[in-house]
Parts: sequence; C-alpha cells; structure tokens
Amino acid sequence: MKIGDVEVLAITDGMGKEIASEILKRPDVDDPWACHDHHRDADGSLGLPLGGFLVRSGERTVLVDAGVGPFDDGNYRGGRLLDSLAAHGVTPGDVTDVLFTHLHFDHIGWAAVDGRPVFPRATYRAHRADWEHFVTGDAAVPEAVEKLGPIGGQLELFDGDFTLAPGVDALHLPGHTPGTTVYVVSSGGRRALLLGDVVHSVVQFSERDWQVIWDVDPVAASAVRNRIADEAADTDDLLVAAHFPGMRFGRIIAGDGERRFVAV
Repeated sequence: MKIGDVEVLAITDGMGKEIASEILKRPDVDDPWACHDHHRDADGSLGLPLGGFLVRSGERTVLVDAGVGPFDDGNYRGGRLLDSLAAHGVTPGDVTDVLFTHLHFDHIGWAAVDGRPVFPRATYRAHRADWEHFVTGDAAVPEAVEKLGPIGGQLELFDGDFTLAPGVDALHLPGHTPGTTVYVVSSGGRRALLLGDVVHSVVQFSERDWQVIWDVDPVAASAVRNRIADEAADTDDLLVAAHFPGMRFGRIIAGDGERRFVAV
C-alpha cells in the first residue's frame, strides 16, 4: 500500500485460531455470530493473522508490531516474520524503529529471541502505561518480561502522542490496554490508520456494542473503536487492524445508519 510517498507492507508471521463466540460477542445475546457466519469458519473458529506492518518513510524503516515469534502452542503459530521481511529485501539490521501498538504476546514475539534483541540497530518504542502494566508492574506478565527485558538498552518509552517521522504519527488511545497506540500514516493528502487490536474482527465495525474478552477497559475500548470508525466513515481514510483477514486495508462505508468494512 502506498500512502503518498510512504510505503506500508503487511509482514506475515503466522496464524492464530480462536472460537469466535468465545472471544468476541454481545453480552446479552447467546449467539450473535449467527448473523455473521460468513466471517467465521465452519467449525465456529476465527482465524487471526499474526505479524506486523513495515513502514518506509524517507530513511526510516519502521516495523509496527513484531508478531508472535518462533512460537507454537497449537492455537497460535508464528516463525515467519524474518522471512517475510527478507522477501521485501529487509534484514533485521535494516530496521531503524520498532513501534508497539500494545504489549500482548502476539505483538512482541520478535522483540528478542534467546535473550537478545532481534533488531540490533532499532530503537524500540512502547507507551509507558503498557510497559508498567505488562513488564514492571505488580501484575507483570512473565512472557512480556522475558521478551521485552532484553531490549532495555534500545528502549524509548513515550507518554502521549508524538511524531516519529514525516508522515508517521502515534496516537495514544487506551482501552484495549492502558497504552494502546494507533499509528497514523499520512502523505500526499492520503491517510491510513494502523489500529493494532483496537478492532479484532471487521464485524466490530458493524456491531457497535460487541466486546472482545482481552479489552482491559471494555467501555473505553468500545468508545475508541466507534469514534475511529465514525470519523473514517465515507472518507478516503484506509484502516487495517492486526488480525484482519489477509491483513488487508479497507474503508468504512456507512449507509442506512449502519457501517461496514470494505477491503481494498
């Protein structure tokens, strides 16, 4: 995807699988997915692509999120991210910046492997609220500590919105996690939003009140998701979330009071 002068590439790491009705639902409906069967597999599962996005802006080679890593627990399987980068002519040493949308395990897998940072020249950036929640706080997650501890010497924490490079801006939008950050790519009058896990399925653009079990603050997460979708509706803004089918961008179309996501 070209956004003016900025290139954005989906970088595949692997695939995850969950039972759709167990992770994403409307609280007061037994089987809300009955109206959206075409978005789930025949066995009721939802495929979740794993990976990140490569953003090339000027002299910066930026990786937004780092997949699940060399990992396989039967439901989540990664390991392809470095090969996917190589297919685009990018080595780990070429990456100048690693930006995290948030610090769940399937977004930090290639931060470090075997106790060493995977991207030796990169500055890693994460929101301080997520770092304190997942890495240094009283409820720190051991997997996050293992993956993120080794990058301390290359780490820069941020506390709010910032501009990384011309055409690459960070917006702190807490809800899914305390530090959840959306990255906005803009150039030549065009705009694209890298949403991370603000949205887990395109169905959430149609269903305003569906909740995902991993939202730390479901009310705030819902407000963020709906605000982004309403602002993007019937504009040329492109949106993509970490786990959308094929990691494809699309637009929000609104009509008759309803919204839907149309891939491009």
